[in-house]
Amino acid sequence: MEYAAIRHFADKRYCYAAKKGRFCIRLEVKKGDIASVVLHTQDKYLSPNYIDTRQEYPMMRVCSDSCLDYYEAQIEIDVVCLRYFFEIQDISGIIAYYGNHSFSDACITDIEKMYDCPQTLREEERLKLPAWAKNKVVYQIFPSRYATDQNVDDDVWYQAPIGHNADLKGSLRGILKRLDYIRELGADILYLTPIFRSNSSHKYDTIDYYAVDPSFGTGEDLKKLVEKAHALGMYVILDGVFNHTSVDFFAFRDLRERQEQSVYLNWYYTKDFPLVTEQNQKPNYKTFGYAAYMPKLNLQNKETADYVIDVARYWVREYDIDGWRLDVADEISHTFWKRFRREVKAVKKDVLLVGEIWHFAEDFLEGDEWDTFMNYHFYRAVLDLAVSETLSASAFVESLGFLRGNLHRSLQGYLWNMIDSHDTARFLHSAGGDVRKQRLAAALLLLLPGMPMIYYGDEVSLAGGPDPDCRRGMLWDGKRQNQETLRFYRALIRIRRTCPALTEGEIVEQYTDDDNGLIYIKRQKNSRNILLLFHVRQGNIELPEQAGKQNLVNGHAFSGCLGDYETAVLVE
Repeated sequence: MEYAAIRHFADKRYCYAAKKGRFCIRLEVKKGDIASVVLHTQDKYLSPNYIDTRQEYPMMRVCSDSCLDYYEAQIEIDVVCLRYFFEIQDISGIIAYYGNHSFSDACITDIEKMYDCPQTLREEERLKLPAWAKNKVVYQIFPSRYATDQNVDDDVWYQAPIGHNADLKGSLRGILKRLDYIRELGADILYLTPIFRSNSSHKYDTIDYYAVDPSFGTGEDLKKLVEKAHALGMYVILDGVFNHTSVDFFAFRDLRERQEQSVYLNWYYTKDFPLVTEQNQKPNYKTFGYAAYMPKLNLQNKETADYVIDVARYWVREYDIDGWRLDVADEISHTFWKRFRREVKAVKKDVLLVGEIWHFAEDFLEGDEWDTFMNYHFYRAVLDLAVSETLSASAFVESLGFLRGNLHRSLQGYLWNMIDSHDTARFLHSAGGDVRKQRLAAALLLLLPGMPMIYYGDEVSLAGGPDPDCRRGMLWDGKRQNQETLRFYRALIRIRRTCPALTEGEIVEQYTDDDNGLIYIKRQKNSRNILLLFHVRQGNIELPEQAGKQNLVNGHAFSGCLGDYETAVLVE
């Protein structure tokens, strides 16, 4: 038994309330090392000599990653405080008892050598996530390049490659005209990259947080867009660039002019004066990624934090937006985000807060900061599986298992899974133009739990290399669109909507076949089984035992064979 790999803490990551009276308790062990785990519990304050409250619960291995197996038990309790420990048997038959971070050869009877779980505290700490957002489909729009209400020549709109400064005259009114298309696709949520006043096409260098950029329209246009989206049963999320501003933002402009005498001296992180703002020199103030034109805000300064939170509350209160995607959110302090959450949700309690982060950071997702994050962990796993093919089928499932084993179970329906974004090359570009690989990636995106984020144009196979080329004009000319890909996306989203087992069902069977490149997942909800088959390599794979079952992807009986990078969703 590998004792060093066994891990548990009596905190809200390993021991939490799923709901009032129902708790999830977790244990990590070395992969393949353990045969069984039993959870032992008893009431802290009632002695077994008086009332015997001792219980035993077999724990289930719910997932694995490359190194660890994750065990869980779901238990019902009604106590003041629970004490518990683990009985662990390895594959050789050796049994150890583990409680309060110590091992014992004998069953633990001393409650001070057990873990401690105060029930009321954990229930008060439980995650409160916006119910409307769970497992919804997100559609990301880059407003300056998505749709326009003006006349723009095709050679301008469809220019490729495209640069940062291309003016396609995209606008909020243009998006408003295309809402029916987005609804027909099946998307539930619009996520707009920044729309506030800025001199760039991307708007991540904000000049005025209280004004829609004139090139996009007006505040009234935004109100109409939100109202129409809500009428169609959709939601709208805006991009909050609160880590940094433009050099033309009023506070930084005053700082440049007045230097040490500026009343905004503490709004930024300055080292000395005069400020070095030239693009070919390293700035002498903190910025986003050493970009001199994006000076970093000091949100530890109360006046700065007050301003930013007032901005966030304003757009929720006055325009009824449904959430914020928070740019460069992992470079802003936990202290700020805790306050931000409290004050923004005081305006609208079910507003969704999504942090941009490119690595795993569970500490922002403990229920008092963000609701979820952009899942670049998923993005990289899909690239390695389908594009470079350096990740096997089993390693891909293990990669997802890492998230499943390290995050609160409730978060599985809220992770913003993606295969590309405005900050990456288009997936189709990364895949060398191979539409088969793109459709495999789309199937993984849209048929697994989470909030799949479709980057505009992917559904019609829009191409584009790394930023800024990934931000080309949307393909509105039907002859330029890949209609087969569009039908495929619509079919997958329809399946997702009509088969709740895909997102809400329990996994009752799962295995991978690395030699043949197969991922097999069976989910069940309300006694209905849905079988997912992903073939992640070239060639054919024969599955005669599945032949004849209805394949929801194409509406036909499954032939028993999967081709290159092909997906099937079978009804049992």
